[in-house]
Formats: sequence, structure tokens, C-alpha cells
Amino acid sequence: MVDLRQSRDVPQVMLSVLFLAIMIIACLWIVQPFILGFAWAGTVVIATWPLLLRLQRLLFGRRSLAVLVMMLLLILLFIVPVALLVNSLVESGGPVIHSITSGSMSPPDLAWLHSIPLVGEKLYSGWHNLLDMGGSAIMAKLRPYVGTTTTWFVGQAAHIGRFMLHSGLMLLFSALLYWRGEQVAQGIRHFAIRLAARRGDAAVLLAGQAIRAVALGVVVTALVQAVLGGIGLAISGVPYATLLTVVMLMTCLIQIGPLLVLVPAIIWLYWSGDSTWGTVLLVWSCVVATLDNFIRPVLIRMGADLPLILILSGVIGGLIAFGMIGLFIGPVLLAVSWRLFSAWVNEVPEPTARSEDVLDDEQNSQASS
Repeated sequence: MVDLRQSRDVPQVMLSVLFLAIMIIACLWIVQPFILGFAWAGTVVIATWPLLLRLQRLLFGRRSLAVLVMMLLLILLFIVPVALLVNSLVESGGPVIHSITSGSMSPPDLAWLHSIPLVGEKLYSGWHNLLDMGGSAIMAKLRPYVGTTTTWFVGQAAHIGRFMLHSGLMLLFSALLYWRGEQVAQGIRHFAIRLAARRGDAAVLLAGQAIRAVALGVVVTALVQAVLGGIGLAISGVPYATLLTVVMLMTCLIQIGPLLVLVPAIIWLYWSGDSTWGTVLLVWSCVVATLDNFIRPVLIRMGADLPLILILSGVIGGLIAFGMIGLFIGPVLLAVSWRLFSAWVNEVPEPTARSEDVLDDEQNSQASS
């Protein structure tokens, strides 16, 4: 009998691989509009799955009621606020861009420096000496770059239609994953086992831990700090509070913190003479800035600790590659890849039969001697 494995020739194997590659590329091409929405939904579902199970126990074991409550929570706590932030960013960003690109922006006079005891006069004189030596020329050279950068960031948020489309897909896929989450997880783990045996199953579990670590320990903490900081800005009467809230969200996502936005706002309030609200915002900023020391350790303990450069690269790269959705998907993708790579590097290989024989021979020789 002729062995079929030996009868296969090289062109047949190459054509088989080429056919499979074409089929995979064609399938990815078809589902490409839904990939971002599904990835976003997977991140949300994995991060909030324990909450779904708790709601199901409270609602008499009815999965349908629990899914309905979760969908309402996603709409009220995530979709509506983010959509309002993006819309307000586009509306309030127009005057800022116009003032930057039109040439009306000029260095401030900083007359409030006079009120500083002892060194106020020297600081004011030094500032105006800097302006006389070319401060206006420096602003004129920097203005085109600042305007282009600002226009790009606001333009990313201006794709409201695309963002809302992915938000709708996220809600749809989230409902499906909530409803059949166990079956989907079992199917993914079964495929991973078929692909790489025990390592594949371990990789799926590590990926889930990384997703939960980023979603809970990074994104949720940043959202809480940005929302609370934005509330403080709005109550204190700081202009463009919504725009500053979006910037604060980005600074919290890249682990810089909210003080990069809150401190200039506090200075502006004192500068404008509103010392009462400046003091209120100062106290509120101290509370907001220290929240991550309490929230992040509790949340990130559910997943895994991640390097700062990984989160920073994921946020910036995700924003450039996918727009606003990339703020959430970018760190997740890098975190999953990092966790899988780290697990593979630190994995201790199992001893082979040959190495076991060598160890037995060494042990026998030591015993005889």
C-alpha cells in the first residue's frame, strides 16, 4: 500500500497552503468592518463578566434580565457620556483652533506677576524682556505646528458617525456575548487546545487576565479621574471644561495623571482673581489626583501588573491607528501580546527523554562513587 503522506508533492502542499491563506484573507476582508466593534465588545464583556453573574443571581437566575440591565448600564454609563464628550469637543474646539490658526494668539502679558511678593517685579520684567527678544517670533514659528496638532486631535474626535457606528456594533456584540458567553469561551478554549494543546489554553487564560487588568486597572481608573476632574472644572467655571476633560482622560490613560490639566486651571482661577473657586479646585484636585493610588491597586489586582511604556505605547498607537476607540483597544492588544510573550519566555521546558536518561546516568554514577 502506498503511503499517502509520502505521495504528496511539494506543489500540492504549497497550493493547499495558498488556498487556505486566500480563504482566511477573504474572510478577514468580509468581517473587517466588524473587527473593531467585536474587539471593543470582547474587552467590555470580559471586564464586566463578574458583574453580569452577580446581577443574574440577584434577578432570580434570569440571564435575559441580567443582560438587559447590563445593556442599559453600558448605554447610560459609557456610550452617552462619551458621545456627549466627543460632540462637545468638536463644538468647543472650533474657537480654539480658529484662535491658533488665524494668528490672533499671542503671548500673555502676565500682569498678575506684579502681585507676587519680593520677586514679582523681576519676574514681570524678565518675561517682557523675553518677549522683546523674540517671544512673538517664537510664537509665530510654533503656531503652525500647534494648529496642525490641535486640528488633528479634534479631527480624530470629529468622526462622530464612525464612532457611533462602532458603539452600536459594540452594544450588539456585547449583548450576544453576554447571552452566550460560556459557549463562546468554551469554543475559544477548545480551538486554542487544538492549536497548541495545554499551552494554547493557558494563553487564552492569560489573555483574559491582561484584558481585565487594562480594562479595570487602567481605563476605569482614568475614566473616574477624568470625570471627577471635569466636574470640578465645570463647577469652578473654567472655560472649555469639556475639552479639558477629554485631554485629562488622555493624560490619565497614559499614566501622567490629571494634574497636568488641573494645575494650569487652578493657576488661571487665581490669576483671574477668583481665589475662592481656585481654592475649591485645589482641594478637589488633591482628592482626584490621589484616587488612582486607591482605585488602581484594587482593580489591577484582578488582572496583571503592566509596564508603563506598554500602556503609553498602546494609548498613543491605538489613537493613531484606530481613532478614539484605539484609546481602549490599543493598550489591550499590547497587554495581551506582552502577557503571552512573557509567559512563553518564562516557561520552563519539560525535560525530554534524553535529558532524563542523562540525569539518571549522573545520579547512578554519583551513587556508585
